[in-house]
This record gives sequence, structure tokens and C-alpha cells, in this order.
Amino acid sequence: MSDENRTLMTEFVLTGLTDHPWLQLPLFLVFLVIYFVTMVGNLGLMALIWKDPHLHTPMYLFLGGSAFADAFTSTSVTPRMLLNILDKTTMISLAECITQFYFFASSGTTECFLLLVMAYDRYVAICNPLLYPVVMSNRLCTQLISISYAIGFLHPLIHVILSLRLAFCRSNIIHHFYCEILQLFKISCIDPSINAFIIFIFGAVIQISTLMIIIVSYTRVISDILKKKSEKNRSKAFSTCSAHLLSVSLYYGTLIFIYLRPASGLGEDQDKMYSLFYTIIIPLINPFIYSLRNKEVIGALKRITNK
Repeated sequence: MSDENRTLMTEFVLTGLTDHPWLQLPLFLVFLVIYFVTMVGNLGLMALIWKDPHLHTPMYLFLGGSAFADAFTSTSVTPRMLLNILDKTTMISLAECITQFYFFASSGTTECFLLLVMAYDRYVAICNPLLYPVVMSNRLCTQLISISYAIGFLHPLIHVILSLRLAFCRSNIIHHFYCEILQLFKISCIDPSINAFIIFIFGAVIQISTLMIIIVSYTRVISDILKKKSEKNRSKAFSTCSAHLLSVSLYYGTLIFIYLRPASGLGEDQDKMYSLFYTIIIPLINPFIYSLRNKEVIGALKRITNK
């Protein structure tokens, strides 16, 4: 077929999570509840940190920034997925597709840098406690959060600009429940190798570099904790770090597995399940990971409730 006679696609079909019609309503209800709980958990945590002066410290300001990124991640994917479940046509325009990818990638990149600065905060607090009030001021904390979001919103622009060189004429079917950029490459009739290579390079640089710094920070932190003579001090230090370590493990484990693995590593259904965990489940559980065992957050919640 000549280039002139090719029909370029400007609308795409998202296949969703399942082809079985009888599962559509249960899935809609389940993900509607998940989205509601995710937003209440993350936005509620942000409101709690904002309302309670006891939580106006760098650690909780970082936590509030992370909660907003989680809410943003979920919002970039879940509402459109719910609409697709209800709408039998499940169509999405190219502009909507690129926009969804941009906001999803922005929140994901931001989360990487927020996890990094949270690790640095714990490093200073535990390894240099006397210098902590000087080094980690609220002003510096605000600047680090702003830089994390700035990088987060600038990084995906590179991939959005590169995606403008692509054309789609082979198919208009995206085998996913959201506009996943790697799935979009599969239906391009222009070789997307450059795009895939740039995503791999930037993904590797951002994910691996931030993860390595986090690992180095926590290696120093754990070494310092083990040197503490008081069992109470060790327990308190481990408690403040355990939630963040669990969040880092879940986030980076899934992220690296999706974007830095070989392209032929998983089938489409497995790929959807891992993406589901990364885009919907992690934003759901993060506020509970940080809050359930945190006495200061629980205390702040009790004070707000009593008022």
C-alpha cells in the first residue's frame, strides 16, 4: 500500500481489562470504590497535614506531596477506565491518548524524585539529628517538592514531542485499559525504535539513579540505627523508615519490571495486571502504609475528629 493511500488513525479502541460482558458491571463497581477510597485516603491525608500544626514538618510535607502525586496518578487513569467500562465503544482520540500519557508520566516521574527526597530527609534525621533542624528547613522542603514536580512535568514533554513523528495506520486497537505509550508504539506504521530507545534511556536514568541514591541513603541509615544502644531508639527509627521502605519497594519493583524489562517478557494479560497494580493499587494503599502505624498521624486524626 502506498503512503498516499494509507488511512491514518486518529481514534483508538482501548480493549480494557476483559472481553467478558458479564464482568463489566462488577469491575465498574470495584474500581469506582477503589477510586473513591484512593481519593479520600490521599486528599484526606493532605488535608490532615495542612490542618494540624504538629504535622508541619519536612517529613509530613514530603508525605503530603507524595499523596498528591498518588491522587494525580489514579485520576489520570481510573476515571477514563470507568468511562470505558460503561461505554461499549471505548474510543479515545489521539489527543486524549497523548494527554493521558503525559499526566500519568508526570505523576510517575514526580513520585520517583519525591521518594528520593524523602529518603534524604530520613538520612539527615537519623544520621545527623543535631543538624536536622538547620539542614531540613520547611523552606528547603518546599523547594525540593517544587523541583520534583517541575522535573515531573518537564520530563514527559520529551516523549510527547517525539510522539508527534509517529503515524498510526496498521490498527486502531490498543490492548490495554489506558493509553500506555509502549502499546501505542506497537500500532505505529512509522518505526518507533527511537521513541522506545529514548523512553528506555530516560526511564533507566531516572529510575535507577534515584533508586541507587535511596539504597545508599538507607544503607547508611540502617547502619546508624544498628549502632544505637537503646532498643527504644532503634525501634522508633525503624518505625519511621519501614513505611517508606515498603512504599519504595512496591513502587520501584513494579515500575522497573514494566519499563526496563525485555519487550517480550510478558503476555498482554500479565502486562495489564502489573500495570493495574502500579497505576491503581499502589496509590490506593500508600496513604494507609504511611498512616496506620504512624502515631503522629493517628494523633492528628483524633485531634481533628474531637474538634
